[in-house]
Amino acid sequence: MEEIFERLYDMTAFSNIIADPRFIIMYAIAFVLLYLGIKKQYEPLLLVPIAFGVLLANFPGGEMGVIQADENGMVMVNGVMKNIWEMPLHEIAHELGLMNFIYYMLIKTGFLPPVIFMGVGALTDFGPMLRNLRLSIFGAAAQLGIFAVLLVAIMVGFTPQEAASLGIIGGADGPTAIFTTIKLAPHLLGPIAIAAYSYMALVPVIIPLVVRLWCNKKELSINMKEQEKMYPPTIEIKNMRVLKIVFPIAVTTIVALFVPSAVPLVGMLMFGNLVKEIGSNTSRLFDAASNSIMNAATIFLGISVGATMTTDAFLNWTTIGIVIGGFLAFGLSISGGIFFVKIYNLFTKKKINPLIGATGLSAVPMASRVANEIALKYDPKNHVLQYCMASNISGVIGSAVAAGVLISFLG
Repeated sequence: MEEIFERLYDMTAFSNIIADPRFIIMYAIAFVLLYLGIKKQYEPLLLVPIAFGVLLANFPGGEMGVIQADENGMVMVNGVMKNIWEMPLHEIAHELGLMNFIYYMLIKTGFLPPVIFMGVGALTDFGPMLRNLRLSIFGAAAQLGIFAVLLVAIMVGFTPQEAASLGIIGGADGPTAIFTTIKLAPHLLGPIAIAAYSYMALVPVIIPLVVRLWCNKKELSINMKEQEKMYPPTIEIKNMRVLKIVFPIAVTTIVALFVPSAVPLVGMLMFGNLVKEIGSNTSRLFDAASNSIMNAATIFLGISVGATMTTDAFLNWTTIGIVIGGFLAFGLSISGGIFFVKIYNLFTKKKINPLIGATGLSAVPMASRVANEIALKYDPKNHVLQYCMASNISGVIGSAVAAGVLISFLG
């Protein structure tokens, strides 16, 4: 009877959990992420799949965790080192499991992030940015955190490639962070992806925190509509539809000429937007890009990235450094946008609310909604959403271009 109970005990995961209590920490992380995604509704479309992937990867015996290959692409398969890129697809699925198949074929090859960018483009309206082009410069200023943290990370011991992957978290764009890390430091993909998406989800907490630190009531009460009335724009857009169609084509061409390595992200972003703006003639393409393809890519990306979060890959000092550095990058990016607005206001009569600078991140449209709520607390009539979106949308392009620059120099 005792032997039967021992076998039953060994059959369960409790023996493994007791032998390695680190599993409990990973379960706690997964449950916190699930709580943020489900209860707090922080980026649930991505946070929920990622959190569930963490759970799947850390149930002992489930064999759902992703096995990370080394820099040469070598992984241990049944006691033998093999090159993952030379293994047939059926062998990867059979020997390493479905999750590894998805991870190596769809994510580590860099396929899914551009696909998601295509969906983001299809869901994005560049109208607010095109109507307020002068505000788009604050999206560029908000990339400060990327390069500041890159330098700090190098000084504390990260390689330039690892530091760039860490710094890109400051762009507040999950697919961009994943794409950059795949190219520069694939062994850090799990913790960087989790940090990037977690901080994106915490935008409603982080932006108000940074804004309170640097801005006063007078600045936050600047009414953008009143400023527009006092100082009306000198240029009037006569045919917005034509401009919206020309814009993605022009941006893709310019980026392809000057930063070719950013084309996979920016190009797919602009293609998705183009099929949206053309209208009924490409409505089927728009529907596929913004719905079925986008949703499927999000599911595969979230679950398999979460599955990289095994105890060995996550519970180490490098990961702790990534979490701290990611928060610093995020905070510096928001601060960079705010201070650029402050400097801008010193030299112009037409004042800008610092909240526009705080939304130069790529977290669209959550950052803009959060900033608008802050503005309404100081003035119930001060709706800044459309102005924030101008900076916010330009931040998407800015972070993708920044990623392309980093990949060009360090890849």
